[in-house]
Amino acid sequence: METLLTIGEVAGRTGLATSAIRFYEQKGLVTSVRTPSGQRRFRRDTLRRIGFIRVAQRVGVSLDEIAEALATLPAGHAPSRADWARLSRAWRERLEERIALLGALRDGLTECIGCGCLSLSTCRLYNPGDRAAAFGPGPRFLLGDPRDDVRASG
Repeated sequence: METLLTIGEVAGRTGLATSAIRFYEQKGLVTSVRTPSGQRRFRRDTLRRIGFIRVAQRVGVSLDEIAEALATLPAGHAPSRADWARLSRAWRERLEERIALLGALRDGLTECIGCGCLSLSTCRLYNPGDRAAAFGPGPRFLLGDPRDDVRASG
């Protein structure tokens, strides 16, 4: 017989508050069974799911996207290595883009943000007349849009 965990045990093992676990359950990210007295009990693979949720959130994946991905995993048993590999392949390109963006931000952080230079030729925050708006919202030059395209259109 499978040993089930109480919500307190899951909280202790994952570092989450019990309210967060209940929230994840409400969102369909984890599931529990109820004892005859109505107490929640969780299978051990819930720990892995919560670990996955927390890591995905830390890299900027929304809870809706996480729920969609977890819905592809088997419900009746712990996901296999192949299940997790399939799920992670779907996010690989997005994560690679995020890694590149974070690397560019890290490399340019000391030169660009807060430096006070506002060099018109190199500053990736300077955007006269909001000409970079054509590329979309946010700090477009930090996101990798080329400044040359803005100068040519302006």
